[in-house]
Amino acid sequence: MTEAVGRAWPRTARLDAPQIIDRIADITGVRLVLEGPAPGGEVGAAFVRWPDGRRSVLTEGRSRSGPLVDRARRAGIPTARHELAAHVDGARVIVQQRLPGAPPDDVDLPLVRQLVALNDRLAGLLADVPAPKPSDLYLLSDGPGFCLHQPLAEHSARSAELLERIHAVGAANGSAMVGDDLVHFDFHPGNVLVDRGRVTGLIDWDGATRGDRHFDLVTLRFWLTGRGDHLLAPIEQRLAGLSRRRRDTYWAHISLRMVDWSIRHHDEAAVDHWLTVAETGLDGDLSSG
Repeated sequence: MTEAVGRAWPRTARLDAPQIIDRIADITGVRLVLEGPAPGGEVGAAFVRWPDGRRSVLTEGRSRSGPLVDRARRAGIPTARHELAAHVDGARVIVQQRLPGAPPDDVDLPLVRQLVALNDRLAGLLADVPAPKPSDLYLLSDGPGFCLHQPLAEHSARSAELLERIHAVGAANGSAMVGDDLVHFDFHPGNVLVDRGRVTGLIDWDGATRGDRHFDLVTLRFWLTGRGDHLLAPIEQRLAGLSRRRRDTYWAHISLRMVDWSIRHHDEAAVDHWLTVAETGLDGDLSSG
């Protein structure tokens, strides 16, 4: 197989904040003032100001994630309150509380330990809620705008081989996540706010779901692979009791998600990086960085 050069894969559109602000005013009568783009994020977010001077963050996302965010906050996790949710031209948009702090410039051991401690607080948070069907991890079919399979199949021989291994994990283990924990679903340093070394916010709960909180730790470990074994040690301590079956399933999901997204939205250096990280886990040894 040769590299699939120039293929126009579908891309997720970035937030068009001025247009959304105009539409919110049309729909609700509330005129927000755009202050500028918020840092980080793949789809984008914007800082806005209410007529009374309050400062908030405008994003696209699932308005139904609000109750899950509230539940996380009651468990001691710093999350932003949803202040307005609306359907705008077929998209869900959320205006939420602006939390103090900014994404970290670097990841150190104290930050990793704080993230592991926050993950502990997710345990059993949905045990009192009737269980819906298990969360799909899309190992055998496309996800809704992410975890697409065809980009891996066509991009290169290397990505196609990775996809075959992901399919094998899905066929052997299933493609569902079960559990009573609250799962953030995109648990990595880019979705953290920090102020003077202290975590002040865990943001972007758009994918939040019911399942196994260890899924978030596998995601965090994926992101930190290659940055030093000292950063991985606290994560490995929590993952020590996780079954090989679950660990492989979670790793296969984040491998698919990150490689697909980088093929469709980033350059070859990013694709190569995430392929390399993915391969370290699917080789069957996650115990070394």
